[in-house]
Amino acid sequence: MNRKLIRPNLSEIKDKMAREPVKKKVHPSYDTHAENYYYLKQMNKKVPIAIVFADGESVEGLIEWYDRNCIKLNRENAPNLLVYKRSIKYLYKLEETDDQS
Repeated sequence: MNRKLIRPNLSEIKDKMAREPVKKKVHPSYDTHAENYYYLKQMNKKVPIAIVFADGESVEGLIEWYDRNCIKLNRENAPNLLVYKRSIKYLYKLEETDDQS
């Protein structure tokens, strides 16, 4: 008994794939831009910020700029710092003291 091997014509398959565009599913954006808004607001108002690191140490200063991974903190009477966001536990605004005695 002879069996004949049936092979598909690959050129037909290639033509069919070229005619039908591949539709990729687009995932919804999970970025709300709230973090960007917060940093821009603090930078524009020059609000003093305290950053607390995961190990409990804290530093104070003004946010000069930020990007996806880090924040540049300007400090008075101390060197400026480039802080990686992954090392930050939390940050908060410092109370502004008015020296009007």
